[in-house]
Amino acid sequence: MDNAFSLRSLMSPNALRQMAAPILIVMILAMMVLPLPAFLLDLFFTFNISMSIMVMLVSMYTRRPLDFSVFPTVLLVTTLLRLSLNVASTRIVLLEGHTGPDAAGKVIEAFGHFLVGGNTAVGLVVFTILTVINFVVITKGAGRIAEVSARFTLDAMPGKQMAIDADLNAGLIDDKEAKRRRAEIGQESDFYGAMDGASKFVRGDAVAGILILLINVAGGLIVGVMQHDMALSQAAENYTLLTIGDGLVAQIPALIISVAAGLVVSRVGDEGEIGGQVVRQVFANPTIMMLTAAILGVLGLIPGMPNLVFILLASIFGGLAWWRMKHPPEKEEEVKKPTPEAVAQATEASQEASWNDVSPVDVLGLEVGYRLIPMVDKAQDGELLKRIRGLRKKFAQEVGFLAAPVHIRDNLELKPNAYRVALKGVEVGSGEAYPGQLLAINPGRVAGTLSGRETTDPAFGLPAVWIDAGQREQAHALGYTVVDASTVVATHLNHVILEHAAELLGRQETQALLDHIGKDSPKLVEDLVPKQLPIATVQRVLQNLLEEGVNIRDMRTITEVLAEHAPHVQDALELTSRVRQALGRAIVQGLFPGDAEVQVLALDPTLERVLMQAVSAGGGEGGAIEPGLADTLLKQTMALAERQESTGLPPVLLVPAPLRWLLSRFLRRSVPSLKVVANTEVPENRMIRVTGMVGAAG
Repeated sequence: MDNAFSLRSLMSPNALRQMAAPILIVMILAMMVLPLPAFLLDLFFTFNISMSIMVMLVSMYTRRPLDFSVFPTVLLVTTLLRLSLNVASTRIVLLEGHTGPDAAGKVIEAFGHFLVGGNTAVGLVVFTILTVINFVVITKGAGRIAEVSARFTLDAMPGKQMAIDADLNAGLIDDKEAKRRRAEIGQESDFYGAMDGASKFVRGDAVAGILILLINVAGGLIVGVMQHDMALSQAAENYTLLTIGDGLVAQIPALIISVAAGLVVSRVGDEGEIGGQVVRQVFANPTIMMLTAAILGVLGLIPGMPNLVFILLASIFGGLAWWRMKHPPEKEEEVKKPTPEAVAQATEASQEASWNDVSPVDVLGLEVGYRLIPMVDKAQDGELLKRIRGLRKKFAQEVGFLAAPVHIRDNLELKPNAYRVALKGVEVGSGEAYPGQLLAINPGRVAGTLSGRETTDPAFGLPAVWIDAGQREQAHALGYTVVDASTVVATHLNHVILEHAAELLGRQETQALLDHIGKDSPKLVEDLVPKQLPIATVQRVLQNLLEEGVNIRDMRTITEVLAEHAPHVQDALELTSRVRQALGRAIVQGLFPGDAEVQVLALDPTLERVLMQAVSAGGGEGGAIEPGLADTLLKQTMALAERQESTGLPPVLLVPAPLRWLLSRFLRRSVPSLKVVANTEVPENRMIRVTGMVGAAG
């Protein structure tokens, strides 16, 4: 039963189709080493010719190059088949050529006698012309088209990919159609690249044909004269005719295959087969055919010209022009170009665009790959959803206002385990998380290494390793900080929100914050906005505080300070300085908790005097720092801040109030951990100790 089942499966049509290609390749390679009788040579030569004709017809009826994507492989197989037949026929020609013109089979004899009339010189000329046409004209042109097409297709891939993404985002296509189009773009580039390389097969085949011809002629003369005692003229006639017939039998199918390659790579558009395109585009205009008929008729009237031929062709073109004028291709034009009425009806039938089509950009968004969907799926009680709700509540308590909600959606363009945090549609953070695994973070002092997927903590950039849940105890013992995947994403999201708190405080959030304060102090808020300050100025002051890490929980103090100074100060920076002075106790307390010493960096008196002069020269707008001085200031501050952090203290630079905004803005990007505090912001009851002097000699 098992043997019968196996035999039945091997004889199935599907199995036979799969075995056809390997069997064909094995047979082609076998022809190079195994002697073949003349009858089999005739059979294979005829098969070669039929294959070349079939390939050319398929290429003519192909609408797009990708519809015949297997053509480079077919080109290789047919070239290999021709070369194998050349080897097999050469063996027979040299072994049996002395017996007569039919020694290598009837096909070679027919090509040697019928096509060139048994004339050796004519045969050589015809063979040379066919080789030149194939090698110099058709193959070279087809190879150049394939090369340029491959290059242009590769250069156009990013633009086509963006167009596909745009259609997908606009809802014009679905995910399956987008994947199909992307695959088609890649296949198109691969096809033209393969065609560029496959054209070298035909070019090498032409060179091999010439060499085989010369070798066969020389070898035939040697064999005939030296081994079979033939006269030189008789040996030359026998072996040369057989060799020319062999060359023509191989070169004509090669020429047909080259023409097929040129037809495939030179196709433009996908309107139909080549014959239909030629008829539609060449013979569609009756005016052109009428002018052609007139020119041929004039040439036919010139004495000495073949009048009958020219007049006959002129009559044919004139008749085609008259018939085309009587039967214009109206139906084809209607199909290709819709009438204005049809366009108007289609436009009316389509739904009009409205403001509902304009979707607002999410203030804060989280996009996840498909493997992270269970972490944010409400139906699956996703752990990350709870953490996001918790961190948003924690943010409101610590920073002082309620940020926009986090909009979560899946994104199939991301890697399966990747996620992306977007602020107003722009990516501000990304990373990868692996549900079911743990992230072991190296805080800097660990006792060993762990096996796993090495990475970095997405929030703070610390070296880390993704480990299996069973390695938790080992990681704790070595000193690693171990967190799960949802905590990794939530921590990173919290870090991004805190880092961009100023951008999250929009006009709507500012108004909501003032309305919230107005419930307890309605008169204070009513007198301030909009009577004394516009809401835009209040928003700018609050954003200035958030940009430097100062929370705005004490809105009562902030509002009172603004109300006090608004009558004579309208500048947002100056108002920010006044608010910071009022919040000085909270600012210093956040940096140095309790009643500990305020250990800070300070400016050298000489440097302080130079910077004060720069501020004065700037008219109170901040001024500018000389480039050399700015470079020195930046390097020394970075070095001292690193030393301060290495001792476990927060890097704080204490400066005079007029310099605070200038230095804070200048140093913020290069030393993000540094806090610049004005001396007027430090409470009188706090003890100050200077641990480093910026600008001091040495």
